[in-house]
Amino acid sequence: MTTDTVSQQVRALVERIRQLDHAYYVNNESLVPDSEYDALLNQLRQLEAQHPSLVTADSPTQRVGGAVAQGFTSVTHDVPMLSLDNAFDAEQLVDFDRRVCEGLGVAQVTYVGEPKLDGVALSLLYRDGELVRGATRGDGLTGEDVTANVRTIRNVPLKLVGDYPAVLEVRGEVVIHKADFEQLNKKAELAGEKTYANPRNTASGSLRQLDSAMTAKRPLKFCAYSVAQGQDGYDCHSELMEKLKAWGLPTHDVQASCQSIDDCHAFVEEMSAKREALPYDIDGLVFKVDQFAQQEELGFVSRAPRWAIAWKFPAQEKLTKLLGVDFQVGRTGALTPVARLEPVNVAGVMVSNATLHNQDEIARLGVKIGDMVSVRRAGEVIPQVVSVDLSQRPDDALDIEFPSQCPVCHSDVERVEGEAVARCTGGLVCSAQRVEALKHFVSRKAMDVDGLGDKLLEQLVARDWIQGPADLYTQLDVVKLASLPRMAEKSAQNVLAALEASKKTTLAKFLYALGIREVGVSTANNLAAQYGTLAALKEAALVPSDEKGNWVLQEVDDVGPIVAEHIHNFFAQPENTAQIDALVSAGINWQEIEQDNDRPQPLAGQTWVLTGKLEQISRADGEAALRSLGAKVAGSVSKKTTKVVAGPGAGSKLAKAESLAVPVINEAAFMQLLLTYDVEFGE
Repeated sequence: MTTDTVSQQVRALVERIRQLDHAYYVNNESLVPDSEYDALLNQLRQLEAQHPSLVTADSPTQRVGGAVAQGFTSVTHDVPMLSLDNAFDAEQLVDFDRRVCEGLGVAQVTYVGEPKLDGVALSLLYRDGELVRGATRGDGLTGEDVTANVRTIRNVPLKLVGDYPAVLEVRGEVVIHKADFEQLNKKAELAGEKTYANPRNTASGSLRQLDSAMTAKRPLKFCAYSVAQGQDGYDCHSELMEKLKAWGLPTHDVQASCQSIDDCHAFVEEMSAKREALPYDIDGLVFKVDQFAQQEELGFVSRAPRWAIAWKFPAQEKLTKLLGVDFQVGRTGALTPVARLEPVNVAGVMVSNATLHNQDEIARLGVKIGDMVSVRRAGEVIPQVVSVDLSQRPDDALDIEFPSQCPVCHSDVERVEGEAVARCTGGLVCSAQRVEALKHFVSRKAMDVDGLGDKLLEQLVARDWIQGPADLYTQLDVVKLASLPRMAEKSAQNVLAALEASKKTTLAKFLYALGIREVGVSTANNLAAQYGTLAALKEAALVPSDEKGNWVLQEVDDVGPIVAEHIHNFFAQPENTAQIDALVSAGINWQEIEQDNDRPQPLAGQTWVLTGKLEQISRADGEAALRSLGAKVAGSVSKKTTKVVAGPGAGSKLAKAESLAVPVINEAAFMQLLLTYDVEFGE
């Protein structure tokens, strides 16, 4: 057989197998028996083995994975992979339609409704029909190059067919179908291996395997839902989705053309009924304005298109038995009751613990140990007990009793009148509070001590080497740290170096690190900006409230009477001021903020909110710049908010600003404002 003849035979086999793959994976049609398909694929493998020069990158045999990668390289998305705003009820969906119609100046809009797959977002880039890159969403602007793994996904075409554009970037979701997931777990059980928790997490982990041969063994499927590049010449989304299918790409098998918001509601009802019967998991539906011209006219907010919204299904609930209740002690001494449950699968995750929040919530539910309870899990939120099935209450059900002594240090537990939370009074005597306080102290937004993780802190407290934050700087050395499990001299030196580096900080970070109740990052920044020095803040904090209950501290934005009282109580306790003095003696330092009273205050009387990720300036520098212009910086949006600066990833604050008609600007406009006023920031 001549080389030309073999080459023709290989090309014919490749083309035939592509046709069969397209029919099977895109059109859900099986044109030949599996045995015939396998025979064609084996014949191609044999010919390629005998003639390696004929193997092409888009051959169906090249889906088995290659060498193990050392890591993933970063990919900057030419068109950002934005997220969608959410609607959780009919009113929010109607409100979305109202905004769209008002934005376009029309009475009615045609939408496309599609299932919202519960998987992992992926971008595929084709040049001249060849798959050249697969990238994860990442933070929306930068993702990871997972091309080698994407090439192993059977329904992703390595070569497009038909009249495709020269450059085509397709966005979609990688999922594992329910039946495939069950089969995957059956194989794992038979092999004596650990089974997988749920399809979504398994798909995510599979797509990010450094060994693409492992990815090839996972039953991943891709479904395209939009085009980022290559839509020129097409008028609407629904038309382009049909073209994607013609080019060989899999798209939604369920799609609705909604001529009005009533049609959208009808699609919600239809899919809610069909949800469990679908071959894949969905966590909602997506509604998009169909016409591209209208999409372009509506445009985007900082992180999401104005022309699309995700309808989210209500959180799933399952019934299970409450076996007992444990009590966890938090950083501020708060005792949180945690339900121990008979394990149950809720929304794809095995749940064996759920929060009961506090004593008031237990009373509201009327729950007892031994009850059958309904457990809810929504997204990444901690599972919670939401109701009790009283019809199944056993005769031996037991009341849930809060302990009078802390389960960790045995100090008294108190519940302040007017508060729902019961607290351990042990303070730093309580090792649980000490550990949580130290975790907070070294966290990134506080003192930012790299390498001093939770497990290491737990070991230090368990050995009673650390009584408070100051001991981190005075009681540790290389010998002590290196003696701990999984620690070596180099690791010990790294921890000590990180502690040393953390000594140079800011007053705001230091205040946040102290863990004063209700003092978050924004409030700490406001306190630092208002008083400039720790001494001035302490002096103000120790001024008691007047006869009307007003505190001097309430002059600071975001500080109300309750927060002011917490700050007052903190600085009034000798052990806290002793800890602060010890930290300063250990070398913690910051540059005191100069109060420049001569600088113009063009934003005086205004309240601003920063939300989302800022890329040209840090959040702290942005807030400091606003304060230097006289503005107050708040941590939440209200009717009193003057303006919101929204970067990528802005969420609930942006949505609230839009609902209250608070003006919103992007980072570019914010930077222009700072340049106008000649504001300096950063180092």
